Amino acid sequence: QVQLLESGGGLVQAGGSLNLSCVASGNIIDIDAMGWYRQAPGKSRESVATIARGDVIIYADSVKGRFTISRDIAKHTVYLQMDNLKPEDTAVYICMTVERLQGYWGQGTQVTVSS
Repeated sequence: QVQLLESGGGLVQAGGSLNLSCVASGNIIDIDAMGWYRQAPGKSRESVATIARGDVIIYADSVKGRFTISRDIAKHTVYLQMDNLKPEDTAVYICMTVERLQGYWGQGTQVTVSS
């Protein structure tokens, strides 16, 4: 089993920045990918950014140029630097990891962007 713990969410004004962190712990042998999803009220969960083996990175079109994903492999940690935040970025941001082809999810951290 793998556990994920997110931190760094909060309330920010439009145009501001936040940095999310997610630490994976537990029976970790080989992480295939880590990333971030988000879910806004009344909407389905969507992928925001993922970073996979070989540092292959994929961003949602809506965040390209504003968000940056990175990771510390040794610390089993993934980060999401969010700049120029917009009210439509308001959502619960949920960390995910794929470890030995098994998917795991965190509980999520709330990000609220006021206009």
